Amino acid sequence: MLRIGITGGIGSGKSIVSRLFHALGVPIYDADTRARWVMENDALLRQQLTAAFGPDTYDAAGRLNRPVLASTVFDNPVLLAQLNSLVHPHVGTDFERWALAQQVAEQPYVLKEAALLFEAGSYKQLDRIITVFAPLDVRQARVLRRDPHRSPTDVRAIMAKQLSEEEKMQRADYVLINDDERPLLPQVEALHRTFSTARQA
Repeated sequence: MLRIGITGGIGSGKSIVSRLFHALGVPIYDADTRARWVMENDALLRQQLTAAFGPDTYDAAGRLNRPVLASTVFDNPVLLAQLNSLVHPHVGTDFERWALAQQVAEQPYVLKEAALLFEAGSYKQLDRIITVFAPLDVRQARVLRRDPHRSPTDVRAIMAKQLSEEEKMQRADYVLINDDERPLLPQVEALHRTFSTARQA
């Protein structure tokens, strides 16, 4: 079973691409969503995060206090690196369990969607990488429409913490163009045929 990664900078549209693959019957592992689940449900990780970032990491109901944690680490590269070093191994283990279940179900291939696929090193678990590309101005406009609470400065700060689009494209095996001009579905369908054929071969 092939394990395919899909990544792209904020506003590139990687989640839309993942939904198109899902509509074709492909199982999708959403790493960002699963990371939040793991941070709330993995007892060891909860202990590690509380020890590293303090008791306010979780609220009184035991839920992850995302605003507090984000404000603590976002502008501190050392703390952000510490957070990632704690969370990413647990998410990697969660993905392995999930992928094994898909393999037992004899899926031809699966997709792992992650914003920080290269940055977190999780690309090493995968056979192929897709990156979704969109021009910078298109990405920023999308994020501002989607997240009205963010300012252009906020969006640029997030982008600055991610790999450049150029580097993602160089490191990826496949690039999907999502510039609001070229249709996405034919690109996705072509890759779907490629991965299904590779599995059969």
